[in-house]
Amino acid sequence: MKANKTKHPWRYLIGIIGGSGLDDPDILQERTERFVDTPYGKPSDALIVGKIKDVSCVLLARHGRQHTIMPSDVNYRANIWALKEEGCTHVLVTTACGSLQEDIRPGDVVLPDQFIDRTTKRAQTFYDGCHSCAPGVCHIPMAEPFCTRTREVLAEVALGLGLRCHPQGVVLTIEGPRFSSRAESLMFRKWGADIINMTTVPEVVLAKEAGLCYAAIALATDYDCWKEHEEAVCVDNVLKTMKENASKASNILLTAIPLLGKTDWEKTIAEHRAMASSAVMLPRQ
Repeated sequence: MKANKTKHPWRYLIGIIGGSGLDDPDILQERTERFVDTPYGKPSDALIVGKIKDVSCVLLARHGRQHTIMPSDVNYRANIWALKEEGCTHVLVTTACGSLQEDIRPGDVVLPDQFIDRTTKRAQTFYDGCHSCAPGVCHIPMAEPFCTRTREVLAEVALGLGLRCHPQGVVLTIEGPRFSSRAESLMFRKWGADIINMTTVPEVVLAKEAGLCYAAIALATDYDCWKEHEEAVCVDNVLKTMKENASKASNILLTAIPLLGKTDWEKTIAEHRAMASSAVMLPRQ
């Protein structure tokens, strides 16, 4: 992707939502932190503002910096709203996941382009009729949930770093916090899911409503529990692989974000915002 050397009217600010073990603030230079509030409550933690090679970024730990918030209790609306209000145009997220396919090995990077939602308890829209900041009802299109251009940059970077990277995939999000039964894991494979996690939905949906360029870096930690002759997923093994994956996530972000900052995103950002705006049906006067 060629960088545009001219100045653009857009202020590119990259939001980063760090998943379990993948939220290291040391990737940012000149760090400061601010605790904010939103109409939807408080985000998971402070917004850590800083730079990656002169590109302004805002880092937010999805589960809190002490990992005290379970997946169902993450305030996804507050997190996305806070990043949008901060001025973010892009949101890059990291997430640990289980592999549901033989060719996606623990340690591999997956850049999902589709999702299947198996959550049951989570608010999935800002337009709930209870907040004056989001009047009406939003029927947001979900044919392409993730930002294609941002995913392309991430894929180019991951492959350039020599990582095993799958440039597309279907992520299935379960409610959690428990892992799947073997019967569920086998069923999800038959549905065509490639990886499984507990956080992509509703985060991706809300980012779409907010008109953001959203993409996820999923790092496989295990084979869930479907694979014969493999140890079923457990916390100890997940934590071990996450430590190995953390440097991969950091390297992708440190390389991709400067590219994002140099690229002309004017048209893409305008398209995302226009789609979000056109999806809202306002109350009749």
